[in-house]
Amino acid sequence: MSKIVVVRVRGRAGVNRRIEDTMHLLKIYNKYHCIIVDNDKKVIGMLKKIKDYVTWGEVDNATLTMLLNERGRLPGNKKLDDKYIKEKLKIDIQTFAAQLYEGKKKISEVPGLKSFFKLRPPLRGFERGGIKKPFSMGGVLGYRKDRINDLVQRMI
Repeated sequence: MSKIVVVRVRGRAGVNRRIEDTMHLLKIYNKYHCIIVDNDKKVIGMLKKIKDYVTWGEVDNATLTMLLNERGRLPGNKKLDDKYIKEKLKIDIQTFAAQLYEGKKKISEVPGLKSFFKLRPPLRGFERGGIKKPFSMGGVLGYRKDRINDLVQRMI
């Protein structure tokens, strides 16, 4: 089962309450927050509901490893490091990321690891269409297949 990375690109102003509730269920609280979810029917339905506020696509192993290394956080906003993973799971971050990608491990198996990642605005900005148009029309929003990896790497 492949993993999907979801990035919230629009803020809170003027958001319908039902859409905001769906985003809270997914733990995408603020602009530029990112989550990793499984590719199943329930999640896809939720993503279609909030498609005007997020962008998503299939993540690759390299991007997933980079996301955990650079943006993984523990309580107290401490950075996730190899030492902590080895202490808790007896494996290194690269192995954990590979097993997470394959579906053998979950983020919740690392005690204290936050389930969302705070990202920066992308280097060189978003696509020309802006944050109010779907990806298919030159914008940012909605499903973007594997092109999400480029965006997430620019935001890390």
